[in-house]
Amino acid sequence: MGPANDQLADRARSIFDQLGYDISGDGREFRADREWKSVRVMATQDVPETPESGELRCFVTYSDTAQDLRRKLLEDKPPYDWAIVSVEGEAAATDGGYDVIHPPEDVVR
Repeated sequence: MGPANDQLADRARSIFDQLGYDISGDGREFRADREWKSVRVMATQDVPETPESGELRCFVTYSDTAQDLRRKLLEDKPPYDWAIVSVEGEAAATDGGYDVIHPPEDVVR
């Protein structure tokens, strides 16, 4: 994993930690658990292949990739609920803001 992916994975962990999730696993994919929710989180600076399984998934990516990832997920129609956390480039290393992109309601399972 390169520096940009390391930075993005660290930012993803920071976001979920601040939201009160317990984090397990390392690398660019990890699990975030809180109460009844278990979310598979993937930090990616590119549009990845769409994972084929899961219940709740969250993709953390840079803002310039987020809309392409959203389009791919809407086209692929994976069998799970998903969201995208969009962070700004260099701000990914800080506690700066982020946007959450959800699918349209008719796509949510």
